[in-house]
Formats: sequence, structure tokens, C-alpha cells
Amino acid sequence: MEVQQDKLAPHMEISDNQVLLISIVIPVHDEQPNIGPLYSELVMVLPRDFPPVQIIFVDDGSVDGSWQEITNLIKADPRVYGIHFRRRRGKSVALDAGFKNAAGAYVVTLDGDLQDDPAEIVKLFDTARGGFDVVCGWKKERSDSWFSVKTSWLFNVALNLAHGLKLHDHNCGLKCFRAEVLKEINLFGELHRFLTVLAHWKGFRVAEVAVRHRPRLRGKSKYSPFKGIQGMLDLFTVRIMTRFMDRPFHLLGSIGGVLMLVGLFGLGYLAVYWCLGFGSIGTRPLLSYSGLCFLFGMQLTAVGILAELINWKLSSRTNDIEGKMYHFPESGTSFEGVRRLDAALEITTRQLTKLE
Repeated sequence: MEVQQDKLAPHMEISDNQVLLISIVIPVHDEQPNIGPLYSELVMVLPRDFPPVQIIFVDDGSVDGSWQEITNLIKADPRVYGIHFRRRRGKSVALDAGFKNAAGAYVVTLDGDLQDDPAEIVKLFDTARGGFDVVCGWKKERSDSWFSVKTSWLFNVALNLAHGLKLHDHNCGLKCFRAEVLKEINLFGELHRFLTVLAHWKGFRVAEVAVRHRPRLRGKSKYSPFKGIQGMLDLFTVRIMTRFMDRPFHLLGSIGGVLMLVGLFGLGYLAVYWCLGFGSIGTRPLLSYSGLCFLFGMQLTAVGILAELINWKLSSRTNDIEGKMYHFPESGTSFEGVRRLDAALEITTRQLTKLE
């Protein structure tokens, strides 16, 4: 990945006894007139005597001097970090780069166009500390064009129906995450729109908080109708990922089975038609279509079986288990007791082996 950093990664630069409370990741693309005012607002919300904080600007291939603005802030404030892409990689890649360099126990995302109010960070952070893993902003009263508002509403309705996580504004740029959440989510393509859904799928607790939304005063909006179409296509991708990631044969086998049944039905009908002497079937299009359906169904089913085997092999190698084991000494079970239990099990296993 084409990443340039003016400072060492946070985990290399921070001493062991210093803990970052919040990392703020701000992706920008051609937002030169907004970077300075945005930083000034952040300084007002998070003064220098605030618990340690990290502000990460990710320049997604800007050509308007945004990187120079970020460089000036890096030199002026040790809390500011910068990541620079030589070409535009997309918001998901920019956020992912910021997440990988974030050292905070909590990570806040914020758009760089000044439409998100930095003062709302405190509200999201307090809600997250109240027991939630992800807190998503809700632009209850949006200051965008009518077309953007309606397409966003349609996207959120479709997302709610498809995944069962009922939020008003999945794609709000203002979010707060516990760092553990982002370690389990792999961002690519345009999946930043689905961070809430992916976190919910992983079993994390998601909340929503109404936030203030402001009109854009400087710069040019990056929204276009094509992004709405891309969002709907990505919705299908995420639906497949979250439902069939661990069981691909359920998807491919179901489709393949239906096609095979359709093909068999067509071939059976033609066989009866021919056996009863109603006429020739060699030139009938139904013969070709039925045969193709049956063969294509067999291929999909075979691919589904192979995908299931590959998935099983990979899962047996990685042994990716999300659960954690907790121990409470006051409950009466000690580590010494656990060691004794392990020793007893080992002896029993040896005895059974000898008997065999």
C-alpha cells in the first residue's frame, strides 16, 4: 500500500505507561480549506490538558494542497499524525490505514468536510463508555441536497431489512469504536458504509446517537448518484459475506439444486413426450435449455462442495475463535485447582491409552 507517514507508528512512539484514550481518524480528499478550521474546532473540544489523544489525518491522494496543511499541523502539534497516499485509494482504504495506526482504546471517525460537528465526539464517547462497542451518529436533520437525503434513506431502509440492525443512519461519518472492534473487521472496497453491520455480525453491541449536521461551506461534495448504485451492490456483497461466509455450500448448493431440478423436470417432460410418440424432441429448444440448467446446476453444486472443503481446511488451520475465557478467583476456583484437574485428566488419558 502506498502509505507515507511523517511520524513513527503510534505503538512505536508511545511509552508503556502511557495509554491513549481516544484516536480520531479523519480521512480527507481535496479538503484543504477545511483542515485548518476542523483542527481548530477539535482543539476547542479536546484541550491540551485532556487525557492523551491522537489525531490522524489520512490524505487520500489529494491534489489541492491538503497534505501541506496536514504537514503544518504535524509540526505544530505532537498529537497530530499524518498518512499520505500518492493516489486516491478510497475512503475504506483510508480508514483502514488510520485504524491500523490508531493507538487509542477508543477510535472516533470524522469526515473532513466540517459537516460533522466535532463537539459531538464527547457525546459519542460517553455513550460508548456506557457499555457499547460501536456508537453511530444519526444526522437527524441533514443539511444535504434532497437527492442525497432520499437515496440515503433508501439505502438505510434496505440495509435494515437485509441485516436486522435497525439504525437511521448507517453511513454517518461520525462514529466511535472500541479498538477491539476494528481489529476484527477487514475493510476493503467500499465497505466503510457497513461498519455497523459488520460489527453487529461479529457480535458487538451497536448504539445510535442523534448528532448535529451542518451544511458544507467550503470545498466540493464527493457524493454522486453512482455511489448510491455502488452502495446497493455492496449491500448484496455484505449480505453474502455475513450469511454464507462460513457455509458457502448453502448458497451455491441451493442455487445448483434448483437449477438441477428445473433441468430434470424439462428433460423428464421431453422423455415422456418422446416415449408417448408425440413427436421428435431433437430440435426442440427445451432440450438444450434443460440440459444446460442441469449441467450448470451440477457445476455450482460441485463448486459449493469445494468451497466448503476449502473453508473447513482454512478454519482448521487458523482456529479463529472469537470467544474469551474469564476467570474470577473469588468464585472459589483457583489456578491450582485448574492445574490439578488438568493433571487428573492427563493421567486418565494415559490409562485409557494403555487399556487400548
